[in-house]
Amino acid sequence: MPYSEFVKSSYSSGNGECIEVARNIAGTVAVRDSKDADGPALRLRPGTWTAFLHLVSQHG
Repeated sequence: MPYSEFVKSSYSSGNGECIEVARNIAGTVAVRDSKDADGPALRLRPGTWTAFLHLVSQHG
């Protein structure tokens, strides 16, 4: 994966159950578990990420 600048998601809680999101890859939003920085990252199209956030905000 190209250099990814991951930041902790504002949707993450403070109890260690966190995800990190990288948006600096053209055409991709990468998501990973903050506890496993060297582990796999889910790569989504920006529209898919937006749709996911919309669903989560509706169904919390």
